[in-house]
Amino acid sequence: MWQSSPPGSIYDYIKIASFSLGADGRVEQWSRRAEELFGVLAREVVERDPVEVFMPEEYRGRGHREVAEILDGKEWTGLVPFRMPEAAAGTNGAEGVAEIYVMPSETQAGERGALCLVVDVRALRRIETDLAASQAIFGQSPFGFLLFGTDLTVQRTNRRFAEVFGGDADAHRGRTVHDYLAAPEAERVSAALRRVLDTGDAMTDIQITGTEPGSAERRHWSVNLYRVHSGSGRPVGVAGLATDVTRRHRAAREAADARRNLALLNEAGARIGNSLDLETTARELLGVAVPGFCDLASVDLYQGLLTGDEAPPGVTDGSAELRRVAFASAVSDAPLAAPGCVGPGEDPADIQVGSVHRYPFTTPCAKALRTGRARVVPGEDGELVHSTIAVPMVAHDTVIGLVQFSRTKGSEPFGERDRALATELASRAAVCMDNARLYRREHERALILQRSLLPPGDPEAAGLDIACRYLPGNTATEVGGDWFDVIELPGHRTALVVGDVMGRGLRAAVAMGELRTAVRTLALLDLEPAEVLSALDEIARGLGTPSGAQQASRAAHKSREADLSEVYLATCVYAVYDPVTRRCTFANAGHLPPVVVEPGEEPLLLDVPPGMPLGVGGEPFEEVEVELPEGSLLALYTDGLVESREHPLEEGLRDFRTAMSGPVRPLEDVCDHVLTTLDTRHGEDDIALLMARIQGLPAASVGDWRLPREPRSVGRARELARGQLVSWGLEDLVDTTELLVSELVTNALRYGEGEVRLRLLLDRTLVCEVWDAGLVQPRRRRARDTDEGGRGLQLVGLLSAAWGARRTPRGKTVWFELALPDGKSAGPAELTVDQLLSMY
Repeated sequence: MWQSSPPGSIYDYIKIASFSLGADGRVEQWSRRAEELFGVLAREVVERDPVEVFMPEEYRGRGHREVAEILDGKEWTGLVPFRMPEAAAGTNGAEGVAEIYVMPSETQAGERGALCLVVDVRALRRIETDLAASQAIFGQSPFGFLLFGTDLTVQRTNRRFAEVFGGDADAHRGRTVHDYLAAPEAERVSAALRRVLDTGDAMTDIQITGTEPGSAERRHWSVNLYRVHSGSGRPVGVAGLATDVTRRHRAAREAADARRNLALLNEAGARIGNSLDLETTARELLGVAVPGFCDLASVDLYQGLLTGDEAPPGVTDGSAELRRVAFASAVSDAPLAAPGCVGPGEDPADIQVGSVHRYPFTTPCAKALRTGRARVVPGEDGELVHSTIAVPMVAHDTVIGLVQFSRTKGSEPFGERDRALATELASRAAVCMDNARLYRREHERALILQRSLLPPGDPEAAGLDIACRYLPGNTATEVGGDWFDVIELPGHRTALVVGDVMGRGLRAAVAMGELRTAVRTLALLDLEPAEVLSALDEIARGLGTPSGAQQASRAAHKSREADLSEVYLATCVYAVYDPVTRRCTFANAGHLPPVVVEPGEEPLLLDVPPGMPLGVGGEPFEEVEVELPEGSLLALYTDGLVESREHPLEEGLRDFRTAMSGPVRPLEDVCDHVLTTLDTRHGEDDIALLMARIQGLPAASVGDWRLPREPRSVGRARELARGQLVSWGLEDLVDTTELLVSELVTNALRYGEGEVRLRLLLDRTLVCEVWDAGLVQPRRRRARDTDEGGRGLQLVGLLSAAWGARRTPRGKTVWFELALPDGKSAGPAELTVDQLLSMY
């Protein structure tokens, strides 16, 4: 079967030319290849002597002899130098060497001739060089080399490729990429081969993943593909050069893992621990870990450590109860716990956030809690989670809980580097959580201390309807120094106090407690409001120094280099209300002004001179006396009610006055309305609110008489007291009251000065006051057996519920108080014989 040789065959490379010689030694036939080789057309050489045409002159003699021998029937092969004619080669011609194979021939007539086959020696040398280079590439290259045909089957491989995939080089002929790679990778490489073959565009650094025969290790290769052409330029296949880059890929992956781990640690340092709240810190940890480090994670903390001070039983052996405080997942159907950390028959889905549970003793999670070391938990066959790290959370050598990091199918299992990173993340979070736990404990103690220093429930006062609210800052902030108090004073008067120690924390709460105690003590001395604040200022200046207020005051004048961190500053407003006159006296130490709402009027900020805060010293405090109409509303408050970071003080005061206006409502409703209406931003600061509605003592509940300075005034005082008590229906108190009134009036006449005034006040108790112009305060003493007097104040102390004396602008007032017969307040007991004898 005749078939033409396709372009690109070996003959295209060798370029064999032919011509024939006749019996006379001249050229008879001249092939087209000869025309291409020698550059001479047939018409220019036929019928001519080839020796004369092509051979240099110095070789022509030998050439004629060789031609004669050939025509005699001798075959000849050799190298023959030739020179192209000047017309074909240019001005100077061109010389070359041709390898000629001469075969004697004979015509039908018996004439001898010769057939000559000519090959350009330069073409042969190029072919030899190309073959040597090809052999070097296939045989000596350290990289895998393949040659694919146009049908994308392997035509040739080198020894290095065969070493990797087995067998010898010839055994791989006819194979395809599907014989070496998994289906997805094989399809991708086949598409790349087809593209290179069709377009001629080379493709470099194609990353391929697969395994070697007999090995499960994943390998990585970088493949370069380019199209191969024949001598005529026809595509004959695709060459592929494969380099094993597994080590480089592993190094790059480790470097990427290291960068990722460093980035995670940097992110953890920035995001974990921004809040002193356990649950928030746990969620911050999971926000860093998922999905950057794992697919799902959970945090369990010991229940006992969340509520107690010391480690509860079972912590050391991992059997104590834990509470799930946080969970995060990047996989929608992931379980809430690693399958390997639940007991037989237990479902991981049963452990919800907020649930309390235990890890069985033999589980890896329990072992991690006992040993304090992280453990890798492999997943079970068929489960979504295939790798888990259980990391105990250790802070100050105490295990406080457990964090689990899990990866699902499709993610790489955890390695040793991941284990170290998980331990570091858990350690950082554990320290933050332990700090949050300790802070929560101290915060709760401070709140207990703070609340213990505030009046329990709604206090009561004569002539006042009182309602109060105290809202401490939330658990994310420190306790503050806000306080309020309602103090009963003699004469049914009431002291209203609201203060705020600057700063926060336990120090502020303790300072508040000391100032509140001092206010109560000073109030019992019945000092004027300005005098109370002056004494408080001295006390506040002494809080920061162990040597007391006086030395601190002296040191303040001697040195201005005091440690400001130890200075306790506070604001306070102190008001004393008299229900008989409905007058209220205010003194202010840097506090916000009181608000008064008179019936039918708009709320008003009282113009009380603010003065300097307590602890500054050097400035006296002023008093303002205001008469409050019946039904007026008085409000004392701290800055947390009207001021916040995003709420200016002026705007808050305006909103506060607006909230207090409107129709008359119960006082409790007014307090609730104010707190719900104002944008207080509660949580940023404590809020103290004290409201009082004025209800003056009725005139019928007051008996007031002035007595001349004469002995008969004692009897007159008894008569007036008896008549007043009878009119009030208090006959049971007549005898006791007459006796005690007689003693106080007698002392006023004997030791006092000026006119004597007797006043009886009826409210929740009966109060009797005796006024005179003398400045000498009465002093209770024990009379000697031989003394005829000195026992009057002893009788007052034994028969009354309370008694005392206070200064007035024009002298002093001595008073006593008796419980009403049906009242709940403690009254005097019946005098026993021993008590009477003790007076003598």
